[in-house]
Amino acid sequence: MLIEQARRHFNESIRNGSDSRLRLQTIVRLRWFAVAGQLVTVAIVYGYLGFALPLGVCLLLIAVSAWLNVFLRMRFPATHRLSPAFATALLAYDVLQLGALLFMTGGIDNPFTVLIVAPVTVSAATLPTRNTLLLGAIALFVSVILAIWHMPLPWTSPEGFDLPVVYKIGVLASVTACLTFLALYAWRLAKEAREMTTALAATELVLAREQRLHALDGLAAAAAHELGTPLATIVLIAGELEREHNSDPALNDDLALLRSQAQRCREILQTLTRSPSEQDPMHSELTLAQIADEASAPYRDRGVEIRILRMPEPGSGPPPVAERRPGVLYGVGNLVENAVDFARYRVEIEIDWSDEAVSLTIRDDGPGFQTDVLEQLGDPYLAPRKSTAAQASRRRSAGGLGLGVFIAKTLLERSGATLEAQNRPLPDRGAIIRVTWPRDRFEAPLDTPPAALLASDAASSA
Repeated sequence: MLIEQARRHFNESIRNGSDSRLRLQTIVRLRWFAVAGQLVTVAIVYGYLGFALPLGVCLLLIAVSAWLNVFLRMRFPATHRLSPAFATALLAYDVLQLGALLFMTGGIDNPFTVLIVAPVTVSAATLPTRNTLLLGAIALFVSVILAIWHMPLPWTSPEGFDLPVVYKIGVLASVTACLTFLALYAWRLAKEAREMTTALAATELVLAREQRLHALDGLAAAAAHELGTPLATIVLIAGELEREHNSDPALNDDLALLRSQAQRCREILQTLTRSPSEQDPMHSELTLAQIADEASAPYRDRGVEIRILRMPEPGSGPPPVAERRPGVLYGVGNLVENAVDFARYRVEIEIDWSDEAVSLTIRDDGPGFQTDVLEQLGDPYLAPRKSTAAQASRRRSAGGLGLGVFIAKTLLERSGATLEAQNRPLPDRGAIIRVTWPRDRFEAPLDTPPAALLASDAASSA
C-alpha cells in the first residue's frame, strides 16, 4: 500500500505538470548573473576594444532585466516557488531578451550565441517536459531568426565582419545540438533525482511503519504493567469469595471460572512485558528456511505453487540461525511477491549454506527479465516485465515492479546481503534472483557494532 501510494504521487505529479522545483530566488540570482555578464561584455566591447555598437539599446535591454528582478523581489518572497506557467514565461523572457541583444550585436556571428541554451537547460532540470519543449521551440526559432536577420557584428574594419552562409548554418546546427543535448541531459538527471527521492521516501515510510509496529511492544508492556494490579485484585477477591461460598456449587463454579480466566489474563500480559531479548526463541530466532516460509506465507493463495527446497553443501554443518529482522523478512517477501506476480504455475525458493556463505535463490517459471530491465534491476520505476493477462492482474494488485524491488534491495543490503538477478538458462523460462550473505553477517546479533562487522568482512576476504 505504501509503495503504491508513493508511485501514484510520483506519476500524478509528472502527469499533471505540477511538480515545479524552480524557486524565485534561483531564477532571480541567475538573471542577476546574466545582467552582470552582459554589462561586463558591453563595457569591454565598447569601452576597451572600441567597437561600435548600439550602446543605448543594449543598455536598455539589460536595464529591463534588472528592473524585472527588482520587481519580482518586491512582489514575492525569496522562497516563493514558481508555478510551471510563470516560470516558463520568465525563462521565455530570458531567451527573447538575449535574442534581442544578439540581434543588435551580430546575431549568429556573435560568439555568445551559445548562451541561448541556458534557459532551456534550467527548464529541463526544474519544469515539466511540455514546458521545456515549448522553451526549446522558442530558442530554436530565435536562433533561426538570428542566422537570417541581424545587425552587423561590431568590428574594427569599416566593412564589418560577415561569416559565410555555410559557417552560419554550422553554428546554427551546433547551437541546436547543444540545446538538445544539454536539455536531455539535465532532464534525465532531474528525472532520476525525482524518482530516487520518491523511492527513498517510500522506503522511509516502510521503515517508519516497522518502527511503529516495534514501538507497540513498549505500549503493550506499559498496558500490561498497568493492568497487572487490578487483575491481581480480581484473582484475590475471587479466591476469597470461593472460600466464603463453598457451600453453593453453582456460585463456586462461576467464581472458579472467573479466577482462572483472570489468572490467564495475567499470564498473557506477562508475556507482553518481555523485552525482545526475552522472547521465545521460536519467534526471536529464525533459520533460513523459516525466513523463506514466513516471507512467502502471504502469497500462497494467489494460484501459484511455492516450493521451498533445501540444498546445503555436504559437510556444511547445521543450518544458520539469525535473529528476527523485519527488514530481511520484508525484503525477501517482496522478492517472492514479485516472482509470484510473474510466475505461471510455480515459484521455487532454494536455500543453501556453507561455512562461509548463506544464500536464498528465488526462481519463477514466468517470462523472465527483459534485457533492459535486467540491467537496471534495483532502480526505482522500471518498465514492467512482459506478462500474460493473469500475471498482469496479479501484478496490478500487488503494485508492479520497480519501487518494491528497490526497497527490497535497500533493506537486504542493509543486512549485509548482495543481490544477483538473471534469467534461467534455456530451454527453461523464468527469472532467478539470488540473495547471498556472508555467514558471519547473517548470524551476527542485531546489536553487533558496525566496526566489528567490517573487521569480520575484511578478515574473511583476506
